[in-house]
This record gives sequence, structure tokens and C-alpha cells, in this order.
Amino acid sequence: MEKLKEKSEYDGNPVGLSKDTATKMASELDRHLASLITLYNQYHKHHWVVEGPQFRDLHLFLEEHYTEVHEQYDAIAERLTVMGYCPTCHPARQLELTYIQHEEEGVFRIREMLQKDMEDEKQIVVELRKSIKLAFQHDDFATKALLEGILLKTEDRCHHIEHFLGEDSLSIGLTTKPEDILEEDTQAAPGKKAPLRAGTKKAATKTKA
Repeated sequence: MEKLKEKSEYDGNPVGLSKDTATKMASELDRHLASLITLYNQYHKHHWVVEGPQFRDLHLFLEEHYTEVHEQYDAIAERLTVMGYCPTCHPARQLELTYIQHEEEGVFRIREMLQKDMEDEKQIVVELRKSIKLAFQHDDFATKALLEGILLKTEDRCHHIEHFLGEDSLSIGLTTKPEDILEEDTQAAPGKKAPLRAGTKKAATKTKA
């Protein structure tokens, strides 16, 4: 096939951005594009392999996340074309640009997979803030607004994963024996009523007339 232009070739832009601004911000956007695509693939993997009693909730939860991430990296790629640059599309080159690493092959415990997702989302928000600041310094307010919108949704995903990883969840019932919980409750401090927990039974009391 005949190549119409090189990947690094600047095509100009119709929105009044200088070449210097477009070049600097395109480099930033390309890093986010590669990283979000990496995160998208990882979310998709977790969506495919999740198992257990919370399967349906997590299956749909992860689908929502990878769908949103797809929308985000698509918007970034579109912005790159507005600036006059071609988005990085080759997987090998994306692997070089990404600042998060896809987990290795294989299936892990769901809590570990979600923890990895949350840490990667956190890294993305840290890098987004740097690019937002740079966009402001170069008067690229449209890119700033785009990244701010992505930042807010990425922070929300982080927060939602944190909720799934909370200790007050079904995972306690799956990893703790009822007799262990009962024993723990009987060891409550004197004078302090132990809270009812999974596996405990509230004794029924009767009063005589």
C-alpha cells in the first residue's frame, strides 16, 4: 500500500493552534491514548474471566468500565486528528508509549485484578492532571476541557472499584468460617455488646406471664 503521510508528519490544523502547541499536546495525547487502550484490554480480560457469586454484578460493572474507556480513547484519537497528527495505532508502538502495564497472562483472584485496575486508573489520573496543566499553559483550552472530562470519569471509576474492594462484602462470607466469626464475637470486650455478623444467631428469649 502507498503511504499518504508518515505518522510523525504534521498536517496543520484548522483551529488556530500553533505547530509548537499542537506538537507538544499531540505527544501528551498519544501517551494517554496508548495507556487507555491498554486499560481497555485489561478491563475486557477481567470481564471475560470473572467468576463467583458476584459474577453478574462484576461482569456488567467491568463492561461499563471498558465501554467508557473506549469512548475516552476514541475522543482522544479524534482530537489528535484535529491537531494535524495521526494517532498511534500499531500495538507494538502503543506498548512503547503506554505508562501503565497490562497484567501478565493468566487468571488471578478477582480482588487482585480489581486492585490492579484501580492502581492503573490512579496512574492515569495523575498523568492526566499533568497534561491538563500543560494544555492550560499553551492556551489549548479545548484539549484541557477534553482531558478534564476524562479525568472526572476516571476518578469516578477509581472510586467505584474502591467500593467493590470494601471489606463489608460477600467475600468475607467466602473466606471466613462461621465458627471463626462466632468465636470472634464471644471475645468482645466486657460490657460491650458484640454486633451480629454472618454466621451468628440471635438467641430467642421468652418471658413468663
